Amino acid sequence: MILYEYPFNERLRTYLRLEQLFRRLGELIPRAHALDHHFALVTIFEIMDVAARADLKSDVLKDIEKHKHQLDSYRGNPSISEAALDAVIAQLDRCFTALNGQNGKSGHALTENDWLMSIRSRIGIPGGTCGFDLPAYYAWQHHAPDVRQQALEQWASTLAPLAESIYVLLKLLRDSGVPQKVAAERGQFQQNLPQGRTFQLLRLRMDPGLNLIPEISGNRLIVSVRLMRLEGDGRLHACNEDAAFELTLCA
Repeated sequence: MILYEYPFNERLRTYLRLEQLFRRLGELIPRAHALDHHFALVTIFEIMDVAARADLKSDVLKDIEKHKHQLDSYRGNPSISEAALDAVIAQLDRCFTALNGQNGKSGHALTENDWLMSIRSRIGIPGGTCGFDLPAYYAWQHHAPDVRQQALEQWASTLAPLAESIYVLLKLLRDSGVPQKVAAERGQFQQNLPQGRTFQLLRLRMDPGLNLIPEISGNRLIVSVRLMRLEGDGRLHACNEDAAFELTLCA
């Protein structure tokens, strides 16, 4: 099944972008090829760019506090495991302490590394990191893989508190949803959202064998899904067939 996710607000869009970048970084660092480590460094700079948003850190800290208060309200509920509740709250506490303990924005410490910043200033230029442009970086790429990995892990560690916080917040949000089987008639699906709840994320699972691509739109009142198919002319065309998929709304 292919899982599609659609965020309902800008804050969550930022969280999902960061999650994708952190996942990519986690894939690239353990590899040995210098090209993989080049793109790991590119990913670190992309994370720094996203994390540079002025209110990101405060948004994450506020969301952690919100979840802590919400989970605390479940204490004494006989259907809730106190041990599991304590474990999640302790994890949120660790995330809050680690992120709040960082000075400035996530990755700020890396901006003090002149060598890294010289690479960052040219990495967005097509072909800007050639050996004649950055000979020191070219030499670094010829170091042993474990030496490069150690350096990348050290640089990435400055982003770890943000990464863990984003992971925990998104996991809690995704776990709040209940999957439901729905059907699109003639390639169209609409659903009114229950009032009194603010949904933040839509998750849609679809069988890849259907060869369909969902175009999702939504707001606080309604969600809409239009099913498309990529045809041989390289364009997306509306599908007029009935199709079933799994839909989850997370608040």
